[in-house]
Amino acid sequence: MTLGQFLYALRARWWVALSVLVAIVGVTAVASLLWPKKYSAAASVVIDVKPDPVSLYAGMATPAFMSTQVDILNSERVAQRVVRNLKLADNPQIRQQWIEATQGQGSLEAWLADNFQNSMEAKPSRESNVVTITYKAADPKFAAGLANAFVQAYMDVTLDMRVSPAKAYSTFFDTRLKDARETLEQAQGKLSTFQRENSIIATDERVDIETARLTELSSQLVAIQAVSSESGSRQAQAQGAQGDRMQEMLSNPLILGLRTDISRGEAALEQLNSRLGEKHPQVLEAKANLNELRSKLESESRRVLGGVSVSNSINKSREAQIRTELDAQRAKVLKLKAVRDASQVLARDVDNAQRAYDAVQARLTQTSLESQAQQSNVFLLNEASVPLAPSSPRVGLNILLAVFAGTMLGVGAALGLELLFRRVRDPQDLVAVAGVPVLLVLPDGTKGQRLARRRGALAQQRVVSQLAAPAGGQA
Repeated sequence: MTLGQFLYALRARWWVALSVLVAIVGVTAVASLLWPKKYSAAASVVIDVKPDPVSLYAGMATPAFMSTQVDILNSERVAQRVVRNLKLADNPQIRQQWIEATQGQGSLEAWLADNFQNSMEAKPSRESNVVTITYKAADPKFAAGLANAFVQAYMDVTLDMRVSPAKAYSTFFDTRLKDARETLEQAQGKLSTFQRENSIIATDERVDIETARLTELSSQLVAIQAVSSESGSRQAQAQGAQGDRMQEMLSNPLILGLRTDISRGEAALEQLNSRLGEKHPQVLEAKANLNELRSKLESESRRVLGGVSVSNSINKSREAQIRTELDAQRAKVLKLKAVRDASQVLARDVDNAQRAYDAVQARLTQTSLESQAQQSNVFLLNEASVPLAPSSPRVGLNILLAVFAGTMLGVGAALGLELLFRRVRDPQDLVAVAGVPVLLVLPDGTKGQRLARRRGALAQQRVVSQLAAPAGGQA
């Protein structure tokens, strides 16, 4: 069907399209006027996602977070919290309605919550942390009251969701704190017992003192070893053939005096012997004196050389004593270091127990404060007010949609009737139905001559073109 045929058919059956349009618009208008009115009340809340409660700047919530908040708003828990906050379950009229609707089956709170959820809509903003709660009801005051009730219930539920885990964690950390305290006390008791048994007051200072004493003994041992080695060498010299050349022998005044007297006596004996003879009493007396001097010299030499041996023995004894003291001091220092190490292990156990106790104490304090929180991260932005005009039905919009739909359906109905009951309304329709060319179109007397002549000329041109086309094909 061409555009001309469509316009001819629509002009011929305009009454059908108009009837359909009028009927649809009329029905829509009547239905909109008779449809029960509903009022929409909206309240909005802002969700704080600041990590720090005292921070001045809040971040943007993620879409997943906002979707979670919308799901919480649409949850049955929030709806039942509305019922409990408004104490609707205690209303006898509502209870009677529940019995008539459900025959007393199920829960009244669940039934009311389901009805409230069907009329509530939560919608988050696209680029902010604001969520709008809208409630529709036949009574504007009831709609505003339920919207505000949903906001309050949502804030209560979010606070419960924040406080309840904190209370559970607080109980858990309280138990852990008792265990940590017992562990700390046991570690401190072990350290105190160990220090008391080992007489430890200041382990590091005592180890330093004993280490210094060990160093001093080591120095003394080195020194006495040098002295002992020297005295040993002198003793060996004294016991050898060169004992009379020792420093002690050369520097002893008594020995020097005896050697001088012996030298003088030998000289005097030699003179007396040459002058008086060997058997002269004076010679014999001189020999006796000389022998006595030699005996004294030998005795004094033995005494001096014996002193060297005694000094060597004393040095050896002193060396052995210092070595013994050094070994004992070394063992004592090693024992003190072992005690210090064991004490440090126990002290580290105490420190670890103290840190664990402090960490649990800090978490307990934090969770205790969170469990006592009275403010959630949801804040009321706009409270729902009583709407003055109904939100539905929207008569103007419904009529406008009815005009559009009626126009489309009316045109469709006219074309449907035209297709079912075909009429010849144009020369082209006659050509299509009869299959013969139209030679002439008579003008309608009721219409203008100019329109008739134009149509006849157009028809003659179509006929001529149709007649020329077969002839050209046969040639």
